[in-house]
Amino acid sequence: MSAWLPSAPCSRVCVESVGSPAAVPRALVRLAALLAVLVFGIVLIPVVARLAAVWRDRLTRTWCRTIVRATGVRLRITGAAPPGGGLLLVANHISWLDIPLLAAVRPARMLAKAEIRQWPVAGVLTASSGALFIQRDRLRALPRTVERIADSLRGGSAVVAFPEGSTWCGRAQGRFRRAAFQAALDAGVPVQPVHLHYRFDGGAATTAPAFVGSDSLLTSVWRVVSARALVAEVRVEPVLGAGSAPDRRTLALAAETATNGAADTGTAVVETADAHRRSAEARRRTTDAHRMSANSEAHAHL
Repeated sequence: MSAWLPSAPCSRVCVESVGSPAAVPRALVRLAALLAVLVFGIVLIPVVARLAAVWRDRLTRTWCRTIVRATGVRLRITGAAPPGGGLLLVANHISWLDIPLLAAVRPARMLAKAEIRQWPVAGVLTASSGALFIQRDRLRALPRTVERIADSLRGGSAVVAFPEGSTWCGRAQGRFRRAAFQAALDAGVPVQPVHLHYRFDGGAATTAPAFVGSDSLLTSVWRVVSARALVAEVRVEPVLGAGSAPDRRTLALAAETATNGAADTGTAVVETADAHRRSAEARRRTTDAHRMSANSEAHAHL
């Protein structure tokens, strides 16, 4: 797999089975409600698009919260993102539910794989939201993709990215790829880390909402609407300010640490990551100096 086309080790084996015959009537009602909310939103897209940005964002957030609730999932959001200006939102990636969850935080253009265009309903919604589609199997297209993201950020838009590049089950998390963070640096905009977590109302974490491995979208949706007492927790971490990191590696590490739920986030994480980078560079310079010295001594003996 290329650096732009990562994969996760998670599969359907990781996913809990939460359905039962008794849950079928409830699941059918929720599925009908979900479809009704989606269709209602699609019909209103041309109308909402003509509204002022403030009202458009407010209605989008309300609609996305309603999508989540229609599936029977309770939504809990802590923290808030900057309401305006260019912003790169990044989060760990578990489920198709992650998309409306992040839009409930702040409506944004989504960085999405090109295959999503072909998905029923979701493809239409994603395209109509102004998504930036990526051809993930074309590494040569990466610089142009970074440029497109940076242009959108410079224009004052928010952009959502899942830097892991693939969905994980929720009990593990992948490394953050750096390309989107380069776009934030180029545009001079802040990065907003968001931590997503799914659990049952009793407190136990669950992998039921995960969309991984050979799962079909319909299978994953059915598992969610069949589950009882699912809770989606969205924790908006402190923003990583523009210019707070010297390079994309440091910025990606800071955001990854924040979405892992670590206590030290924000500037402190950036500074720690930068200190590790400087330490590694110092060790490399010391090693090179020793090597050069050894070579000089060897030549002197010849």
